[in-house]
Amino acid sequence: MNQEKSIYIQIKEMIETDILRDILLEEERVPSTNELAKLYAINPATAAKGINLLVDEGVLYKKRGIGMFVTAGAKKMIQTKRKKGFFETYVKGMLTEAASLGITKEELIEMIRSEKGEENHE
Repeated sequence: MNQEKSIYIQIKEMIETDILRDILLEEERVPSTNELAKLYAINPATAAKGINLLVDEGVLYKKRGIGMFVTAGAKKMIQTKRKKGFFETYVKGMLTEAASLGITKEELIEMIRSEKGEENHE
C-alpha cells in the first residue's frame, strides 16, 4: 500500500493485476472483504469499496452466500481498459514530446527497435 492513491483503488488495482497475471482465474473466488482487510490491515468497508468498483465494472460477480468471483472475460476487459489507459497516460505524452523535439515516427520506431536489440526491417 502507498499513500499516492486511495486504499480502495489500490485494492481494486491489485485484484485486476492478479487477474492479468493469472493469479486469479476466471470463475475463481476472490478473497473476501474480511480476508483483504486482515491481509492489508484495513477496514473491511474500504476493501468492500474496491471490490464493489470491480463488480460495477463487470469484472467480479457475487454468488450469494459463497462470495465474489472473477467474471468470464474479465482478463480481456482489464487488458483493454489498461491498454487505453497506457496510451492516454504514456504514449500520447511521449509522441507530443517527440514531435516537439523533431523526432519522426520512423526515428521513434528505430529507437524502440534498437532498444530491444532488433534490426530495422523496413
